[in-house]
Amino acid sequence: MAATSQKITTFLMFEGQAEEAMAFYTSLFDDAEVLDITRYGPGEPGPEGTVQHAVFSLAGQQLMCIDSPAKHDFGFTPAISLFVQCDSEAELDRLYEALLEGGAALMPLGSYGFSPKFGWVSDRFGVSWQLNLPA
Repeated sequence: MAATSQKITTFLMFEGQAEEAMAFYTSLFDDAEVLDITRYGPGEPGPEGTVQHAVFSLAGQQLMCIDSPAKHDFGFTPAISLFVQCDSEAELDRLYEALLEGGAALMPLGSYGFSPKFGWVSDRFGVSWQLNLPA
């Protein structure tokens, strides 16, 4: 497993969609890559081939994810979100549209007084993203 230099790392738990989510997220950012992935093998607790543990990076920030072998009665909540400071309005618009596909708008793109342009979405995996264009 790739070592992380961060003391605190965001950890995302999926139920069979970790690899799809990781591939989607890393496709959205120029500085993004899967750093390490370990899959469940035959006879292990999770379905064979699903993600036992993975580390990926988005814009220099490392995250971890797994496919939980156990079903659970909870999912992601907007109370925790990934906050992205966008470099341009074009980047913000592109990320918003990509993340919104199959997801839901929590705050549509607009000016809310604290930013010239801001949007908050829950993506198709249930992960929440706040996209901000700094003043």
